[in-house]
Amino acid sequence: MSNLVRKIIVTCALPYANGPIHLGHMLEHIQADIWVRFQRMRGNEIYFVCADDAHGTPIMLKADQMGITPEQLINDVQKSHMADFAGFNINFDNYYSTHSDENRQLSEIIYNKLNENGFIKHRTISQLFDPEKSMFLPDRFVKGTCPKCKAEEQYGDNCEVCSATYSPTELNNPRSTVSGATPILKQSEHFFFDLPAFETMLKNWISSGSLQQEVANKMQEWFEAGLQQWDISRDAPYFGFKIPNTENKYFYVWLDAPIGYMASFKNLCNKKSGIDFDEFWKKDSQTELYHFIGKDIMYFHSLFWPAMLEGANLRKPNNIFVHGYVTVNGEKMSKSRGTFIQASTYLNHLDPEYLRYYYAAKLSNRIDDLDLNLEDFVQRVNTDIVNKLVNLAARNAGFIQKRFDGKLADKLEDESLFAEFAMQSEQIATFYENREFSKAIREIMALTDKANKYIDNKAPWIIAKDETRSVELQQVCSMGIQLFRILMGYLKPVLPQLAQRAEIFLQTEINWQNLSKPLLNHQLAPFKPLFSRLEMKQIEMMIESSKTENTKLNPPINSNEIKNRVKNDRTSTEIEPFAEQITIDDFSKIDLRIAKVIKCEAVPESKKLLKFTLDLGSETRQVFSGIKSAYNTPEQLAGRFVVMVANLAPRKMKFGVSEGMILTAGTDGTDLYLLNVDEGVRAGSRVS
Repeated sequence: MSNLVRKIIVTCALPYANGPIHLGHMLEHIQADIWVRFQRMRGNEIYFVCADDAHGTPIMLKADQMGITPEQLINDVQKSHMADFAGFNINFDNYYSTHSDENRQLSEIIYNKLNENGFIKHRTISQLFDPEKSMFLPDRFVKGTCPKCKAEEQYGDNCEVCSATYSPTELNNPRSTVSGATPILKQSEHFFFDLPAFETMLKNWISSGSLQQEVANKMQEWFEAGLQQWDISRDAPYFGFKIPNTENKYFYVWLDAPIGYMASFKNLCNKKSGIDFDEFWKKDSQTELYHFIGKDIMYFHSLFWPAMLEGANLRKPNNIFVHGYVTVNGEKMSKSRGTFIQASTYLNHLDPEYLRYYYAAKLSNRIDDLDLNLEDFVQRVNTDIVNKLVNLAARNAGFIQKRFDGKLADKLEDESLFAEFAMQSEQIATFYENREFSKAIREIMALTDKANKYIDNKAPWIIAKDETRSVELQQVCSMGIQLFRILMGYLKPVLPQLAQRAEIFLQTEINWQNLSKPLLNHQLAPFKPLFSRLEMKQIEMMIESSKTENTKLNPPINSNEIKNRVKNDRTSTEIEPFAEQITIDDFSKIDLRIAKVIKCEAVPESKKLLKFTLDLGSETRQVFSGIKSAYNTPEQLAGRFVVMVANLAPRKMKFGVSEGMILTAGTDGTDLYLLNVDEGVRAGSRVS
């Protein structure tokens, strides 16, 4: 281990301040917290900060719907978020809000520097405007008829039926989801950040080799598609920070949100002496900065954020650690099934360290989705922590307490075995450092098995029957406790509460540096149960509670929204009415074919689209489909057969040309299903 103390800032993505924390959020915060705790155990100077993302139209509208101010809404939500994170032992040095004086000041400073350096452009654009609410409408607050396939009730940026992308001004029969009014077209001057000016810098940044390979590959795709200027302004009314020297222009939430990392750290510096803000953020800083984020916001963090920092003459992140989504039992979290689990609901039923351990046992440093398989969850927690780790302490502590008044032996029974356990310190540290937590857990559990095998072979329960072997009994059982202490030290970043209880029992603090020094002739405290078994009935109760909690979320905004929700309710048993009759001649015009999925990948810039490469037997085609929310791991669709409309005219979309349509069944969101075909079918076969 190097004696050089590293200075590090770690951040998590900012939760949006209009809803509760759920287990998807917790994956990221647990991952970051484990890494931070490990760095602290290694003696590094590290600051862990986060904040609520508190600006934007959705917050303004939700506060209006609830009859409260946006400030009251974000304050209430922040208290809830902080309680949830504390419940999962997420040890932030500072948890703040983007609606702060520090963030306002820093946002204005950065904007002014970008403007002075010529990176802010102005131009007039046309937008849909709600005449009743007197506000410009973001894309997601407009619905209408798709201009391509004529499907009704589609959002202003993307059709969920045919996957077409378009401008909200292209919608047929558009309406505002805020008031229900028909929007009008209105012009407005907007401010744009000149992202293309930073393309060379960004390419050099990713060529350093520090970013995850998946991130670097995705950035290359964005470069190939062409970087565009980024609209950073919004018109009043808007809840956010006003742009300097304007009357009714506000910073778009994604401009001031990442600056919120800096603001939270600035607030920490103001509260705690001895931390130099400029040392961490100046252009030539020798400190380290890492962002833990989900793959859904990779675009903003790997392009806009480093470009903004570069343009304002500030340091860029050392790395952006991107993770995948959480699925439950192999499927996207579902409110109707009760698997969209809020953090508070979990905490009402289960120990937070169950989830911390399970996530750690499955986390890698790649951008993979993580499946919370509930049966495996119960089995792994009980097998690894209860049956192996805690039982190692319990089965030896009883003999030490009863026969030797709680005192450990004055020498090691097996010095080579103790040395073997201690020597794994650097390997396990390397796994933690590289965020390969699952590898660290596997190594620790392999050692735990070895420790239990040692006790099984020595059989202290047999030794205890022979009073002449008292010294041997003390040494063997003490050896079991010594090994438990090392294992507990390796798991302390993952299981801080269990480690704390173990420290009380061991009567010593566990840190990375003292693991190689045995506790000889050392007094233990009386042993008390350290951990409880997880029962499946607890899981079942949590799921039932989750179903109840989810019915309370997202109250309707207006009568039109109520109608839409009833129509699209995933739990409704109502079947959509049949379409008008057609003739056999009409149907024969549709050429349905079996296609084999060669490759499937998410379109990062789109919330809805997956890009398929399909084998039709005689040719290969590219098709975009709006089923992203239903399939979190699209790469797993490779090799599957699907049904597609093969003679649909190609259409040019924002992300490329789509050469057909893939058929799905369902209603909306996650309740969409690709059609299956029997084994033996060939790509290109006609469906009739």
